[in-house]
Formats: sequence, C-alpha cells, structure tokens
Amino acid sequence: MGGANFLFNHCVVYCPHTIIKCIWIGLLCVSLYIIMNQIRFEGRNALFFSTLRSRIDEHLNAINVKASGNWRLYSKTIILFVSLITLYTIVVFFTPSSTLVCISLCILVGVNFSFIGFNVMHDGAHGSYSSKKWVNKMMALSLNVMGGNAFYWHQKHNIAHHSFTNIEGADEDIDISPFMRLNHIQSKYWFHRFQHIYGLMLYTITYLMWIFYQDFVKYFGGKVGDRVIKEKMSLGQHFSFWIGKILYIGVFIIIPFFFVGVVQTIIGFLCMAMITGLIIAVVFQLAHVVGTVDFVAKAIPVTSVEADWATHQIRTTANFGTNSKLLAWCLGGLNFQVEHHLFPKISHIHYPKISKIVRETCKDFNIMYNEFPTMLAAIRAHLLHLKAVGA
Repeated sequence: MGGANFLFNHCVVYCPHTIIKCIWIGLLCVSLYIIMNQIRFEGRNALFFSTLRSRIDEHLNAINVKASGNWRLYSKTIILFVSLITLYTIVVFFTPSSTLVCISLCILVGVNFSFIGFNVMHDGAHGSYSSKKWVNKMMALSLNVMGGNAFYWHQKHNIAHHSFTNIEGADEDIDISPFMRLNHIQSKYWFHRFQHIYGLMLYTITYLMWIFYQDFVKYFGGKVGDRVIKEKMSLGQHFSFWIGKILYIGVFIIIPFFFVGVVQTIIGFLCMAMITGLIIAVVFQLAHVVGTVDFVAKAIPVTSVEADWATHQIRTTANFGTNSKLLAWCLGGLNFQVEHHLFPKISHIHYPKISKIVRETCKDFNIMYNEFPTMLAAIRAHLLHLKAVGA
C-alpha cells in the first residue's frame, strides 16, 4: 500500500504529464474492452432480407400507405388515455365504498398501463407511431408518465434487445438471474427446478423492479447488461429522468395518500403494479423464451453468431395468437413479434398483413418461422421451457 500511495502521489504532484498518460491508457482500455466484446453476425444470407424488404415495400406502395400509424392507431391512443384518466379519477377522487370494486379498478389501471405501453409508447419509441419525429418522441415519453424512462428504454430495448436478441449477456430481457434460469447457458441453482411454478408470480414484481431499481442502476452505472451506454444523456434527459420519477410518485402515490388513505393506496398501487408487471413480462417472454427459439452464448473476445442478423431475429423470436384481432388490438401487435423484430420502423397496425409476406419469404428461403396458434399454447410452451431448463 505504501508503494502504491507513493507512486500515486508522485504521479499527481511531480509528474502531471503522467496523469495525461493515465487518462489515455484508461481510454485505450475502455476502447479495447468494447472491441474485445464485439458481436458479429457471420451469416451471409443477405439475399433473404433484401428480398423480404423489397416485397414489404412493394406491398405498402401497392396499397398506398405509410409505414407509420394512421387513424386506427390514433383512435386507439385516445381510447386508452381517456380510459386511464377516467379510471384514475374514479379511484382517487370518487372512491367506491366497495373494496372489491376498488381493487378491480386498480387492476384495470394496470391493464391500461400495459396496453398504453404496448400500443402507444412502443411504436413511438421505435419511430413508427407517426411520420413526424416530434410526435414519436411525445408518444415515447408516455413511458415517463408510467414510471419508466424513455432514454433507458431506448438503450435497453431498441439497441440491446433488438440488435442482440437472446444473446446471453447482451440482451438484458433474458436476464432474471439468479432467480430464474431462462436458457441452458445461464447458471443453474437447485430452486430453478420449481421456476415453472413460481415464475408467473415472480413476473408480478418486474414492473416495480424496473421503475424503482433497474432504471437507477442504469442511470448511475451507465450500462445495459454488460454493455456500456455510449450515448450520453443531455441535460434535458437528466431533467426528464428525475422529473418523471417524481411526478409519477406524486400522481400515483402521494395524491392518493390524501384522498384515499395510506394503507388503501399501498394496496391499490401494488395491485396495479403487479398486474402491469405480469402482463408485460408474459407478453415479452412468450416471444423469446420458449422451446422453439435459439439462444446464443456470449464469448470473449468476439461472439460469432452463425446466422445473418435477419435470420437470427427469426430464429430467436416466436409469434402467438396471430388470428385473434382482439389480441392484436390489446397487445399492440406484439403477438407478431417476428414481424416487429424484422421491421421495428413499421407500425404494428400493418403486421397482420405483412406477416403473410414474411411467412412466404421464410418458406422460399427454407427458414423456420416460429409461431403458436394461441396465447394459451404459447404460455404452455413457456412454462414447459422453464421446467426443462430448470430440471
């Protein structure tokens, strides 16, 4: 320790140029770390995606529509926000005397939250809600109203998840360790043999963990998974982060304290948050954590993915219940996850039609298209997968 202190003091007091050298060495180490943790898609089936993209463009041009949303999405937005405001007003300012009714309304608020996230925020964050950037930004910021943060969602979802789907260490969506083992690559503990039993219950706390813990880990740690966030937050984004968190707590916790009561608010908030977490987690897990999709192990220095990017997206993603118009309306087309991962810039309202083109093109190029006929079938596949990797 004495030698280290002497060396540090010597560098600081007597060798200011050494400080500059240390900074350069530090920057070099960071650069080497980034280079040494590269992910490469080695597949050369570029003709598949170029053909598919060409066919999708031809389809949109033939029916003369933009890739972004239209009145169907905008009307859905109005319905969802009006229903949220109505439910909140009834619960907080005109609180029903029946406890069962109050709890039911709080659960509906949670359902409404998840539907806004799926339909409005999700399209806005991907820039597919509107052809106008400022409209997309406003819709993406609806996440801040619901306790999350649009900036970190972009880093976690748009960049990490969509670029490196189901790649261990890079895709944070498949990391619930050590509580659950989602693939054979992750570490295994004795309690994982029961994860297909307790898994759905554990999903109920994911929303609370997201808004009250994980966002702050990203904020202070500057990383998503094991990848350093390269984009720096602007002053406005810092302001938006803190103001969003404070307003969320104020609107959904502090104000109800005064009008409803502390205990009643805590119970109602937990009911809302738990149903939100359950719905969000289940929908995303059904798309990527089932037995028919692939997982890729992270390797140092370079993770080589055997498929090209588009083929990798199809191999690691599954659709479910695509024949149900109600399911597509509620989930913002996230039951068409294959189409979404291939074309995130296309609004979900177009997925039912372009899915036919994607299926046909996959067949032409002999690429497996993962799909479950119903949501219940996908849930069963998910639980069986949890049981298999935990056994």
